Order: sequence, then C-alpha cells, then structure tokens
Amino acid sequence: MLPGPGRRNPHGSPMPPVVSLCRNTPQALAPALFSQSLLSTGTGDTFTINCSGFDQHGVDPATFQAVFDRKAFPPVTNFSLPTHVNISFTLYAILEVIWYNPFIRWNPKECGGIRKLSMAAENLWLPDIFIEEFMDVDKTPTGLMAYVNSDGRIKYNKPMRVVSICNLDIFYFPFDEQNCTFTFSSFIYTVENMVLGMDKDVQEILKTSQNIIWSKGEWVLQGIHQRMKKTAMGTNEYDQIIFHVAIRRRPRLYVINLLVPSSFLMAIDALSFFLPAESGNRAPFKMTLLLGYNVFLLMMNDLLPASGTPLISVYFALCLSLMVVSLLETIFITYLLHLATTQPPPMPHWLHSLLLRCTSPRKCCPAGPQKGNTGLGLSPAHLPGVKEPVELVGKVPGPKEAELNRCPESTRAQQEDEAQKQHLVSLWVQFSRVMDTLLFRLYLLFMATSIITVIVLWNT
Repeated sequence: MLPGPGRRNPHGSPMPPVVSLCRNTPQALAPALFSQSLLSTGTGDTFTINCSGFDQHGVDPATFQAVFDRKAFPPVTNFSLPTHVNISFTLYAILEVIWYNPFIRWNPKECGGIRKLSMAAENLWLPDIFIEEFMDVDKTPTGLMAYVNSDGRIKYNKPMRVVSICNLDIFYFPFDEQNCTFTFSSFIYTVENMVLGMDKDVQEILKTSQNIIWSKGEWVLQGIHQRMKKTAMGTNEYDQIIFHVAIRRRPRLYVINLLVPSSFLMAIDALSFFLPAESGNRAPFKMTLLLGYNVFLLMMNDLLPASGTPLISVYFALCLSLMVVSLLETIFITYLLHLATTQPPPMPHWLHSLLLRCTSPRKCCPAGPQKGNTGLGLSPAHLPGVKEPVELVGKVPGPKEAELNRCPESTRAQQEDEAQKQHLVSLWVQFSRVMDTLLFRLYLLFMATSIITVIVLWNT
C-alpha cells in the first residue's frame, strides 16, 4: 500500500506526491507500481487517478482535476531539481516547446490503449519561453491545445508571427544576405528552476524550415546555427538558446524591374552619340531620355529600401550622372559647331598642331597654318553654316567684278581672306568632331569601369 498523506518513510522524510492511472485494479497495487522511482523526490499529497471507462465513455475531465489545480507550480517532485524544457521551431512562425510532467503518467495497457491526449493549454503549467527580439504584440490565438503522452511528455505548439529586431545590411541590395538572431529565454525561471535544451537537431530544423518556405516570400533560407548561453542579470542567471539564421534575398524581381530597364536606357544614351551633332537632333533626344530616366526612378522608388543607402541607389545615381554628362558633352559640341560656322576665333598654334597629330599621327606638324583645305582634307561646301563654296580659281568674273579686276592686288587679298576664313571654319569643325569622338570614348570607358566596379562589389 501507499503511505497516506501523513506517512513518512523509514528515514523520516515525507512521502512524495504521485499521480497514476489505473484500470479496475486494486488501488493498493497499481499505484505502488508507478511510485517506485518517486519515493524520495518531494513532498505533498498522493493523487490517484482512476482511468477505468476511458475506452468506453472517453476521458473524464474530473480525473485530471487534481493535476489542473497545480498548474500554477512547475511540474516537479523535487523543487531543488530544474525542469528541462526542450525547444524547437520552424521559421514559418511555429514555436514548439516540450517538457515532462511527472504528475501525468499512465500505463496505456491499463487505460484502453490510450497513449496520447489533447488538453487545453490553459489547464497546464506552461514554461514562459519568449523571444527577446520580439517587437510586436503577441497575436497568438487563445484556446490552444497541448498534447500529453502517457509518459508525461507534454508538447505545446504555438503558432505566432514574429516581428523581430534584425540588423539588416542593405548595401548589397538586391543581392544581399542577412543574418538574424532569435534568442529564446525564460522571463521568470532561472537556471535553478528551468534548463533549456534542444528537442531536434539544428539540421533537422533547417531542413523542415527550408521545405516550408522554399517557394514562399522573397527570401531563401541559407542556414541555421545554434549556441547555448547563460545570461546573468544581477544575482540571477538565466538559460538561453540563440539561433543565428542566414537568409538571402531573391533578386529576380528587382533585376527585371530595376536593373534591366536602367541598362536599356543607358545603352540608348550611349548609342545616341552616333546621331550627327550638326543635325541638332542629338541634344533634344538626350534631354527626353534624361527626363524619362527620372520618371523611371520615381516610379521604381517604392521597390527600394526605405532606409540606408544601398549600392543600387549609387548605381542609379551614377547612371543619371553619366546621362547628364553626355548631355553636357552634346551641348559643348553643339556650341563649338555653332561658333565655327558663325564667328570662328583664331586657332592657337599648339591646338592646330595637336589637331593635326590627332588626325594624321604620322604627319609632321607644319610650321605655320595652311591657307588651303588640303591640310585636313575637308571641303567647305560640306560645313554647317556655309551655303556656297568659295572657288579660288576658274571663276568667271561678273559685272561687278570687272571693276575689281582693275585692282588685282586688293582682289587677291580679299580672296585670300575668304580662303583663310573657310580654312579656319574647317579647322574648328574638325576639332569639334575630334572632341566629340574623344569625349564619347571617355564616356564609354568611364561607364564600363563604373558598371564593372558595381558588379564586382555585388559579387563580393
């Protein structure tokens, strides 16, 4: 027989509380079978739960009432020993907590083969496990059930949406990888009362989480790492389990909606240099393109991170700057062409020599400016602003020229001045074309260098 509430063992210590389930068995024999390992583990009353009829009429709630009345206290038979609580979780917002309650045990063979029962979680003692990084109000639904096994093992699944603190490094957006931390700890119970452990291997948790979130959301789960830690707060010490979660963003959406359109606009801007600068259509085209790029940035602004300065924002700013520089280059070339066809200034000797070297690298620079158009192979008839070519020989004198023929020296000087002007126009036009080609090559070099630098940074 079991000792009564006031009985003591031969050593003088009070007898422990025992809960057992039996089926139509003499009450003096069955409880003794379940109490051999608990005779010296604690103090309190002895609870006897009769499970007869469970296989015919279901579970009687009154059978577990004595256990439910003790939900305010940890389920231990010796308060000097801590309760071991095992933790598992799935990144799809499911927290799983498992512990043992020695007061709820039964023999399935004596209780109609029942090995597992579901009970209202509010009737049981629950460990106060919380996530330190949790930033939102807990919206877990009420009235959840817990599963109790015949050996006293209790499993409590808590679906919850965790809005946690995670230090995001968005510099490499949208090719960024983040490392978030989830710290599970107890708010009340110290290491003397509760010890945390792992119910599943971290690789099993990783595999389960990857299978669930494989095709959901914009993040890809890379890995999960776990470590144990004890934190001291004053004189108390608390047990903690820290999970480090590595995730990677899926960049396909941002590549299609951000990088590809921007690259197309940059390619069109580069190809616009092949438009003749003399036609006057290049500058309006580039201005329209620049306006369209600004509209594109305004429309795609919602896809960019709200805080921080990601590398993609630097890339967009760089593309915008290149388009502005190309517009300024077009304005400069247009100004040179206009100046050459209206009032061309005298060209310095060093600039003339440099121009000859650029156009004819193997030709030696002449000592002075040439008086014809043969130096650069240009025809004044094809220059902008010049409507009629100037012919130095073979020209039939008109009526007004008859009088000028009387002064051959002044006529010859006037013709030479006109030829010098046409030659100067051709020099400035040629210089404008050389500058246009040079600036276009510098533009391509700078654009390629910038894009390659950004790509290398993204890959690192």
